[in-house]
Amino acid sequence: MTNKFDIGSLRDAVAQGQIQWQVHALERILERGVSRKDVFDAMMNGEVIEEYGSDKPFPSCLIAQVKGTPLHVVAAIDADAGVGYIITAYRPDLDHFEPDFKTRRSKS
Repeated sequence: MTNKFDIGSLRDAVAQGQIQWQVHALERILERGVSRKDVFDAMMNGEVIEEYGSDKPFPSCLIAQVKGTPLHVVAAIDADAGVGYIITAYRPDLDHFEPDFKTRRSKS
């Protein structure tokens, strides 16, 4: 079964401080020089560019924040509990994305 990702529920969770950081996410933002503020800003103001409704245990998505220095955040939401999960965050590059940083380049 595929569920639609609910960005409103994720933003509510962020606003209420109901966010769980996955260890992977914390490790990656440290090594990539991404701040927690940047991640929160992306989740609150970015655009969902891909949805992964069949992800387990909760639906997740890829959020793109392209204002300023582009940032991608993969996050999930347990809408019933009102808890968001940050899976990873990274700076997209032109090897994998078009110049809009929202469209994946086709694999040749």
